[in-house]
Amino acid sequence: MVTAANESPDLMKPTCALTLLALTLACGSACAQGAPVYLPPAAAGTALTVTPDRDDWTYPMGAPASVRVKLALDPYPAAGVTIRYRLGPDMLEGAERTAVVPADGLVLPVPAPSTPAFMRIIASADVGGQNLTTLATLGFAPDKIVPTQANPADVDAFWARQKAALAQVPPDYRLTPAPELSNDRIEVSYLSFRNVGGNGVTSRFYGVLAVPRGAGPFPAVLELPGAGIEARTGARALAEKGAITLQVGIHGIPLNLAPEVYESLAGGALFGYSRINLDDREKYYFRRVNLGVLRAADYLATHPKWNRQQLLAMGGSQGGMLSIMAAALEPRITAVVANNPGFSDVTGYLNGRAGGWPALFKPGPDGAPTDAPVAAKAATTAYYDTVNFARRLRVPGFYFWGYNDVLTPPTSTFAAYNVITAPKQLTVAPAQGHAMSPEQLDMVQQWVLRQLGLAK
Repeated sequence: MVTAANESPDLMKPTCALTLLALTLACGSACAQGAPVYLPPAAAGTALTVTPDRDDWTYPMGAPASVRVKLALDPYPAAGVTIRYRLGPDMLEGAERTAVVPADGLVLPVPAPSTPAFMRIIASADVGGQNLTTLATLGFAPDKIVPTQANPADVDAFWARQKAALAQVPPDYRLTPAPELSNDRIEVSYLSFRNVGGNGVTSRFYGVLAVPRGAGPFPAVLELPGAGIEARTGARALAEKGAITLQVGIHGIPLNLAPEVYESLAGGALFGYSRINLDDREKYYFRRVNLGVLRAADYLATHPKWNRQQLLAMGGSQGGMLSIMAAALEPRITAVVANNPGFSDVTGYLNGRAGGWPALFKPGPDGAPTDAPVAAKAATTAYYDTVNFARRLRVPGFYFWGYNDVLTPPTSTFAAYNVITAPKQLTVAPAQGHAMSPEQLDMVQQWVLRQLGLAK
């Protein structure tokens, strides 16, 4: 995911050095049942480490838990090293405290929450003129986390009405060849089409289409973007393996403009776009986005080279949110991949716990919720929250995230995952932040290729 102008970077982005074979062996029947598969933590990349006393960082309710804080220093100061740390529920870790870490490390107890939740410690130390910061997040019965988000009785009627409004807009598909992106295996084009807009006018939606050369038919993939505003060049590597791919942008602007255009929009007209018109469900920014995504799926489902069997939606963070939405609302989608799905249980902060990206209603310094006045905005979110689309999934899905994510915190992603009744597979790398390692991306690709019938 590319962070938008109003997002914060990860505190730490470790990787997971696990082979694909090991994942395949670990998954087994657990994946078929939806039980999470936990990957071993990677080697620490910093001199300051915080290590939970369970390898999977996951505890039953009420179980005792602790972390060991250590610093790899030689020689080690005789007086120990002073650290600063915060310890509490994820994203609400509380006030900063200090402690001295002796040479053999410091064990800190982690208070068990009274309900299923995540507890996080963020520790930092100044060593040799450098500030070291790391974190560890412990899950207490995460499979029992339930959403805080409302599930309005008219969600389905609302989106049926929106889809009907989209159907009244002629698509006017336009393809512009992109020979600079094409090769002897794929033909790439820039695609645009008409979409709903605001105040009765229409807008356009843009994507990059990559089609394998040859008669076909081929499976298809709709790739959806993480948050941010940037150029796109298509999901070409996957297309070269034999799938029609459509990678879209969501902001209604062409995807091959000069970089300064996107930079200007990110800091200007589209700054904080995830909050635009949040107090009106009929005008909220993601209404146009969601309907544009659904029309993109329709384009693939009516493409003359589609095999009419496999149509997969995939994306991470914001793209994970949109993938789940598309799979819930478009019956021709046959599978979904969602990593770190954003906009999950965004009312969490109104209920004393973490909410998903983009941290709507998170308490400010005075303890009052941001995005005030809250009532109308919270009501709108119920129609767009990933939790309520997850409830409506009927297709198999592959899901992936880590406990240390500070953009799409695990409290929010588990709230969405736990309501899914469709076949589901979840792989958790507890030490993982918001980024994914090459090994993890390979795991996702292998699952995708199997779903598409393209695995070797």
